[in-house]
Amino acid sequence: MMKGHFNNALINLQSMLGSMAAYAEEAVLLSGKAVEEVSLEKAASVIDGDEKIDAMEIEIEEECLKILALHQPVASDLRQVITILKVNSELERIGDLAVNMAERVGNIDSFKNHRIEKFDFCDMLHIACGMLKDALDSLSYHDTVLAQDVIARDEKVDLIHHDNYGVVRTFILKYPDCAQYYLNGLTISRCLERIADIATNIAEDVIYLESGKIIRHCHETEKKL
Repeated sequence: MMKGHFNNALINLQSMLGSMAAYAEEAVLLSGKAVEEVSLEKAASVIDGDEKIDAMEIEIEEECLKILALHQPVASDLRQVITILKVNSELERIGDLAVNMAERVGNIDSFKNHRIEKFDFCDMLHIACGMLKDALDSLSYHDTVLAQDVIARDEKVDLIHHDNYGVVRTFILKYPDCAQYYLNGLTISRCLERIADIATNIAEDVIYLESGKIIRHCHETEKKL
């Protein structure tokens, strides 16, 4: 009977996390569109929607703690609850990063009539958003192969972000009056790099959930060797 109660509680928790994941992913996509289109309306929508994600994070955390206290799960059952707790926190951080990006749109808009070279986020947005989608899909479908593929893509985003420092330095020297525009662009680049990092974390959580292996930092060590 207790196992049945636990399974029902877990199914409800997974449903709640799925809803939150959809909200967080939509926030990133909408924030990306706000940046690309320099849309103040879309940016405002992302900022206004963050309260919903914050509220969902608190609700899911409370449910996880309740399950841990009432059912005291072990082994794979415990891994499932721990994974939900971790992904829940990571999704809330993704929501915050989407807001951070959206908050830069107003400044970018103020430079729309300046004759400067625009910051191009297209490739970075495409990769980071794709990583997030696939990380969440790997969680939904228990797909460790897809999770590994997400992890492998993280280095590409890191390299683009690193290159953006040089781009910003060059543009600021060329257009010193527009330094704020480029610094805001670098902030958006950093947000996308962090979103890719968090997608990688979620993929690592999936591998932990399915195998019990903690691989966080392992691929970072391999890159340094």
